[in-house]
Amino acid sequence: MVAAGQLLAEGGFDAIRHRAVAERAGLPLASTTYYFSSLDDLVGAAVEHEARQELAAGRAQLDALADARRDTGTVVELILDLLLGTESRHGGVEPVLLRYERLVGTPRRPYLAPLIRELTAELQQLVAEILARSGAEAGREHVRYLFALVDGSVVNALIESDPDPRGAARRMLSAHLEQSP
Repeated sequence: MVAAGQLLAEGGFDAIRHRAVAERAGLPLASTTYYFSSLDDLVGAAVEHEARQELAAGRAQLDALADARRDTGTVVELILDLLLGTESRHGGVEPVLLRYERLVGTPRRPYLAPLIRELTAELQQLVAEILARSGAEAGREHVRYLFALVDGSVVNALIESDPDPRGAARRMLSAHLEQSP
């Protein structure tokens, strides 16, 4: 699944093919088709693997921090790492664009809907925990609002060809969290 997850992160859904995964993993093609009889199964496994890796990394990052009030900048970066990926820290459009292409392309794959709902709920819970452990508002609707704020900022930045969509999301999220009680 590592190979499929890498291909997903690098090239989106279209990059995941039985042959490409087998080549990346250094396995015979028969191996991928044996374990994943359809391309939908392979894509679903890649999405789940990649998302679980990101959730585990976010959990580890949170667990490494003490339970204490954090400055807004630290909270914002933790949230952006989860929502935009750590590769977006270095700036540039490409890692964020690839992530959003996957997100927007997901509804075209209805077989992914239950998995995406489950993963989104886990991601929202992790963000709520970051907020709660940082002394910030962590209610369900507030977390959903923050997701929408980040998504709107990123999509707007992409539309405007902003070279730093993470920076745009950082500014919006920081402004909101600084105003929140």
